Formats: sequence, C-alpha cells, structure tokens
Amino acid sequence: MADGISCEGVSVAYQTSAQSLQAVKDVTLAIEPGEFVSVIGPSGCGKSTLLRVIAGILPPTSGRVTVQGEPPAKAQRERAFGLVFQDPVLLPWRSVQQNVELLGEVARLPRAERASRARRLIELVGLAGYEKLRPAELSGGMRQRVAIARALALHPPILLMDEPFAALDEFQRETLNVELLRIWTESKGLVVFVTHNIEEAVFLSDKVVVLSPRPGRIVRVVDIDLPRPRDLHLRSAPEFLKLRGELRDILVG
Repeated sequence: MADGISCEGVSVAYQTSAQSLQAVKDVTLAIEPGEFVSVIGPSGCGKSTLLRVIAGILPPTSGRVTVQGEPPAKAQRERAFGLVFQDPVLLPWRSVQQNVELLGEVARLPRAERASRARRLIELVGLAGYEKLRPAELSGGMRQRVAIARALALHPPILLMDEPFAALDEFQRETLNVELLRIWTESKGLVVFVTHNIEEAVFLSDKVVVLSPRPGRIVRVVDIDLPRPRDLHLRSAPEFLKLRGELRDILVG
C-alpha cells in the first residue's frame, strides 16, 4: 500500500457548544493505486468528512491515515491530490484557459508549460474551442469539466471528488460519468469519489464503500466486478441491476 491510501481506525468527532458529535468512527480502509473507489451512505453519515481527512484538510480525532506511505500533509506538499467539489469554484473573471492554468501559476510553473498543460487538459475534458469563454458563459456541466481539468493540472496521482455532479440534471450527470471514466482511464490515477447516487457509484467504481448512519462506520465494501470500458448501456444489464439492488438493500437494511 506504499503508493495507495490507508485508513486505520480513523474516527472524527466535532465539539459543539452543547456536545461532542461523532462524525466518523473506526474506519479502516485500503485503496490501491489506480483504483476507482466510491463512498456512499445516508446524508450526514460522514462521507465528506472522511474525504477531508484523507486530503489532510481535517485531522482525525484518532486513528491514522497514510497517502503513498506518508502523512496526508506531506502528500499535500508534494501536490499528490487533485480536489473537485460540488461547486466548481471557478474564478468568474478568468477564462477557461486561465482557470485551468491557476494551479500552475501557484506552483510557479513556466508560463509556456502551464499554458501547454492547460490546453491538453481542456482537450481531454472535451472543451477544446471554449478556452476563451468565462464561467458565466458555460453550462453547469461544462463548468464542472473545467474544475476537473484544473484539478489535473499538476498531474496528481490521486483525485478526490466530493459529489461533483450532484447539482447537475440526470442527462448531464450521465454524460459526465462517461467522460470521467474516459479521463480516469487516460490519467491512470487513483480516484476517491463521494456520492449519494447508487447507480453512479456502481457505474464508475471498482469497489463501493458503504457507510452507516452517523457516526459513519464501514458497513460493507462491495467489489464491482463489471467489465471495462463501460458505457451507458451497462445500466440496464442484469449484473448492474443486481449490484444496484445489493447496495440499496445494504443502505436500507
């Protein structure tokens, strides 16, 4: 697991003015390099909290996380993470090209290199020809594509995604599911993907981690043994429907 992610007995508690609230409890999980892993569970179960602990944004109350064999803080410094959230958080006064170049600017890459990287990534996410447009001129799905391109700008080996398609309509969501798989296949990175959508989790993942209601504990890790590459026709296949039903029963049960 030196190149993957390891969580060992991770718990997170928040202290409020009235009481201590346990968000995540005793999570032990191993994610291998190159895997696509989704985390699902009921609202408020600690999915996003767990992602933030992995990213080093939030320290665990107890337990241990390692990323590529090191603490998350070191992985942050080495720019091992690309982060994508539900809100793409694009700078409205910057063009698509300039938004994708932003992390390269922060990392002080030479101008020609960051521009070249941005152009390649814009093409990768299917936005070639839109480089000069600003966020207000794009659809919600296109803005999220820009956010994904920006997250990949420093070639991170790990992509952490927190319900990135939750605000999109069903058609946009399905389209971006297919695009994300294509991007993941080309980038060959590790993805941890938080979602509340069971079909999305089955369609995208190598395995799905199911959390219990708060405090979030791992109820089950389900292997998704479906062939790749995948397209939308897979969603009507008997084996897909069986896995979807299994995950729904785990969540309800």
